[in-house]
Amino acid sequence: MEEFKPSGNGRDEVFSTKVKAGKRTYFFDVKSTRSNDYYLTITESKKRFKDDGFTYEKHKIFLYKEDFNKFVEALNYTLNHVKTNLMPGVDFSQFDNLQEDSRNTEESLNNPAGTELKWD
Repeated sequence: MEEFKPSGNGRDEVFSTKVKAGKRTYFFDVKSTRSNDYYLTITESKKRFKDDGFTYEKHKIFLYKEDFNKFVEALNYTLNHVKTNLMPGVDFSQFDNLQEDSRNTEESLNNPAGTELKWD
């Protein structure tokens, strides 16, 4: 999903990708500042049911360009540690099913789970 949504507050969303994961949805939004710089927001959204309907609980991380490489390196390092040291017997390829409802982006189809993330 690629969208451009001017917000009028100087923080225009220029690109957005979402990943549905069970009861959670993750949003990866690239936004621009007034000075034409870019940053990433990662939002976890969980649907919570209440007496009169439902609400969404959201948690957000702001990631700035100077931290992109450090963030990706730490994420890859941590995931590799879990896969090789903590859960070596798990076949993680079983989670690679690219169902439309769980992965909605062209980018995710070109970068299946298990490959390293890279920032150019």
